[in-house]
Amino acid sequence: MSTQNNTITENTSPTKGMTRRRFLSTLLSTSAIAFMGSPLLMKVAHAAAAGTKEVLNGAHWGLFRAVVKDGRFVEAKPFEHDIRPTSNIANTPELVYSPSRIKYPMVRRGFLENGPQANTEDRGKGEFVRVTWDQAFELVAKELNRVRDTFGPAAIYGGSPGWKSVGRFHNCRAGLYRLLNMNGGYTKGVGDYSTGAAQVIMTHIMGNPEVYAQMSSYETVLEHTDNIILWGCNPQETLNMGWVIPDHKGFTYLDQLRDAGKNVISIDPLMTESAKHLNAKWYAPRPGSDTATMMAIAHELIKTEKVDEDFLSEFTVGYEELKAYVLGETDGIEKTPEWASELSELPASDIRDIAAQMANGTTMIMGGWSMQRADHGEQPHWMMVTLAAMLGQIGKPGGGFGYSWHYECAGVPSANNAIVPGLSGGKAPENMPPAMPVARITDALLNPGETIDHNGRKYTYPEFKLIYWTGGNPLSHQQDRNRMLKAWQRPETIIVQDIFWTASAKFADIVLPATTAFERNDMEMGGGASGKYLFPMHQVVEPQFESKNDLDIYQGIADKLGFGDKYLEGKSEEDWLRELYGKALAQGKAKNLEMPDFDEFWSNPTSYVEFPTTDEAIQYTRHGEFREDPLLEPLGTPSGLIEIYSKTVADMGYDDCKGHATWIEPAEWLGSEKAKQYPLHMLSPHPVERIHSQTNNISTRDNYTIAGREPVWISEEDASSRGIKTGDVVRVFNERGETLAGAYVTGDLRKGVIRLREGGWYDPEEPGKIGSRCKYGHANVLTIDKGASKLSQATIANTCLVDIAKLEGDAPTVTAFDAPKGA
Repeated sequence: MSTQNNTITENTSPTKGMTRRRFLSTLLSTSAIAFMGSPLLMKVAHAAAAGTKEVLNGAHWGLFRAVVKDGRFVEAKPFEHDIRPTSNIANTPELVYSPSRIKYPMVRRGFLENGPQANTEDRGKGEFVRVTWDQAFELVAKELNRVRDTFGPAAIYGGSPGWKSVGRFHNCRAGLYRLLNMNGGYTKGVGDYSTGAAQVIMTHIMGNPEVYAQMSSYETVLEHTDNIILWGCNPQETLNMGWVIPDHKGFTYLDQLRDAGKNVISIDPLMTESAKHLNAKWYAPRPGSDTATMMAIAHELIKTEKVDEDFLSEFTVGYEELKAYVLGETDGIEKTPEWASELSELPASDIRDIAAQMANGTTMIMGGWSMQRADHGEQPHWMMVTLAAMLGQIGKPGGGFGYSWHYECAGVPSANNAIVPGLSGGKAPENMPPAMPVARITDALLNPGETIDHNGRKYTYPEFKLIYWTGGNPLSHQQDRNRMLKAWQRPETIIVQDIFWTASAKFADIVLPATTAFERNDMEMGGGASGKYLFPMHQVVEPQFESKNDLDIYQGIADKLGFGDKYLEGKSEEDWLRELYGKALAQGKAKNLEMPDFDEFWSNPTSYVEFPTTDEAIQYTRHGEFREDPLLEPLGTPSGLIEIYSKTVADMGYDDCKGHATWIEPAEWLGSEKAKQYPLHMLSPHPVERIHSQTNNISTRDNYTIAGREPVWISEEDASSRGIKTGDVVRVFNERGETLAGAYVTGDLRKGVIRLREGGWYDPEEPGKIGSRCKYGHANVLTIDKGASKLSQATIANTCLVDIAKLEGDAPTVTAFDAPKGA
């Protein structure tokens, strides 16, 4: 099979007459990066072996050519332009045929026989009963109407703040919102688990969430940057995956940075893969002490007269308030390197050395997200911006700060593209309930009627009677699993729509089986933040078992609710794909791009669109326009400037988030009394070979598990004192719970810190029993369910003390990936 080669050409420059800010503006969201800049197009041809066919499809881990033989998905071949295909590509076919697949519509027996509220304590251990799709549609529609009519739309929680499958049309999250909006409204979550604290505080400081923004071009960093500060940032680990379909181009630039011999500093409890790759000098502070260390660096810059007073005067407000705090004039505590050393356990001389290096030349601070997934997580990101401003680096080629260097290959120059829009979630009804901070779901279930603070407003928890969850796995990403299990008994009805029998599905009442992205047709942007590609996603195989496309499930429910003719507007899948592509085509026409029509784009199963990169994008510097002219290109803050001191935040009067960056002791950390009982700080970073909990149920797992379990990293010193060696099954525990894991002893981790990566599937020894030990290595059995502050109410997963001990006796069998009884 072969395909013609098609290219799209630019007739004239689409950037003529446009400001650089407008040209490279970022469409920000809480869950995806927007693509900036400029478009063009290309396609490629491949021949399939006799008796087989090949089609393009993709996932969060990359594009591939799916090989189909006799109707079965037998092989996934990585995209030829993927710089570093991930290990998940080869194992992608397993997802279609996984023993974990939800095969049929299922209902928990107690719920089916006795109705809502029936034996909610049985969730997680009760038997499931197969029903027809018509029965399932009828049951879901009946419950949605019952709860809306009896308790109001606020009692329905539409939960889906997770990493749905890729695809612009088949968007299970937007589809659910569309359904619930048409049915009279619901309570929606706001924010996310990845960047909940940072996106709120950055909006006050920079007028923009920053965390999903395009970064300065790597080309400018290679040309202009002298010092790179990796502060809790590990792109070598996290760039494997992307919100859209990645091409992993960022790894090429990391190689170039290494070869350029830049001065690189890594400030992290772990000697990360990125630090090793870039030959970084490693500083290993206590977790939770970053703000204090940054304060001490600021103190040193002040004392050595390395502060750019002119930049602060022209581009910021509030520096004098921060300076007074750092010098101890407001609270009597001078934030010296010696003061910070007591908190961070970094020698004061090291802190001074870091400050001197940062002030010597052009410095780019690459901040990770892990610091803000902690108690008072707003503070380190606020202080990091403050340091960059004190150095006068923001908006300077090669300098400043950034929070997306480890996400979506941000920094790879943007393409000049045309973006296919996604399915709309529909118009919210007039009586739409206010949104709730997503990480407070457990608290809301346990404390209906309680009022909390959130970003300057008061929010009162409704009493949720029905939860409908899709495109996510709350019994994975939510903290303090045992507290959540108590809360999970409160709603009368829980509906989960998913592909696999995750813990969330096992603890539901009604379970609806959805297709994988490989069992339907769709389109998706590619290349991460660069927006370099537009990929068709051709159906690889027919839907397996009785699974249905998410939108077909919603359509079936809408039919029962009486607005089926409006839900998908009577249009077929092909109709929608044509319409959405047509909107991209109109964008391309406005930019003088010669794009193929839909039939040409779609007709060959191995063709795709590639867009060009402009010279202007290659030279892009984030906040460069603001630095060039802050009056004509102001930030979105009340002052139009960088707000080192925010009157807006100060006027909220919160004791845990004040008017400028502040050192506030975490709820628990190695500097607290609690460390005497639980002397290890557990970090739960993003896994390397999966996306949170996605793909934990395929054989890629064999690449990283130890003794069939999630690996827990422990320092050589901590392991030795406990008689633990690599390969041992160990108990990780605190007062919130206990999980088993496989020990990995390493010299790359500072004493007193362990790493148990998030996303491992919850696997209780006694299903449905609150407090049961997890057999597999689920980190959120141990984490705290508390808001970062009254400002963001975000997760604090990385604020967590534990202890660890070698398991005595035989380890129980892992069953996390098995279907439940009756399924």
